[in-house]
Amino acid sequence: MKIEYAIIIKNKTRLESLIERFNTKAQAKFYIERLGGNFEDYESEHEVFQQSLLSLQTQLSKIIKHKTVERKYLPSFIFSKNNLIIVIGQDGLVANTAKYSNGRPIIAVNPDKNRYDGILLPFDTTNFISGVENVITNKYQSKIMHFAEAKLNDGQRLLAFNDLFIGASSHISARYKISFNSKTEEHSSSGLIVSTQAGATGWLSSVFNMAYGVTNMFEENLKLKRPKVKDNELLFAVREPFLSIRTQIGITAGKIKNKNYLTIESFMPINGVIFSDGIESDFLNFNSGSIVTIGIAEETAELIL
Repeated sequence: MKIEYAIIIKNKTRLESLIERFNTKAQAKFYIERLGGNFEDYESEHEVFQQSLLSLQTQLSKIIKHKTVERKYLPSFIFSKNNLIIVIGQDGLVANTAKYSNGRPIIAVNPDKNRYDGILLPFDTTNFISGVENVITNKYQSKIMHFAEAKLNDGQRLLAFNDLFIGASSHISARYKISFNSKTEEHSSSGLIVSTQAGATGWLSSVFNMAYGVTNMFEENLKLKRPKVKDNELLFAVREPFLSIRTQIGITAGKIKNKNYLTIESFMPINGVIFSDGIESDFLNFNSGSIVTIGIAEETAELIL
């Protein structure tokens, strides 16, 4: 594989989004400070990111041609087999990019280590060039990560690098029938989260945090255990399951492995959705008559180490 071009994926900073909303920086500042917010934090975040982006672009220019693409254009952007993808931003941007990467190698760069945990961001602007050079010379190490797949009975499908949400688009209860490990129940809940290994430290972990906090009220000195998910596994959890005459709570969590699928049939006449990686605009309708099968997708993403 010969790398001929690098594609830098970035997202707008919060300050850029505010200026886009209020037309000018001064108006954005007036709005935030009038509500008691700290506008300097927005400015500081923006400045650090822009410095990191400029450093990345400058260093990259010395060894390979490159182009910068905004996150919003990812769904329509076509990556070439000769492209190297460089993501600079938060962990979530890696997830957004991976779905459209078609297996191309991804170098993920943390622009601000004081602000972002960077669980999916092994590089920063001081060392990412070594990763670029290793990919160009085909001497790199990488981690292959599997997607989760939601496939509807009408043939539509949705991939997720981090997680899938299945439930209602509003704050009403989701109604559905769930089948897993030869057991079937009818549920009323706040929906389900299905997580990959990459997403297990994200949204899914908040469900375990909540369960730990509630349980710790009654049993002191409990140790919080983070969910561990292998790359060939998915872990699902039902949020706030409700026990009633018609609904059960026996299936609240489980691991999906190999051909061990999770099946859900919607009982929601309207507002049922399935969305991936926290992006509500990236969704499938999941209303009455829809049945979704969730498992591990054949598609993978390749993250450079």
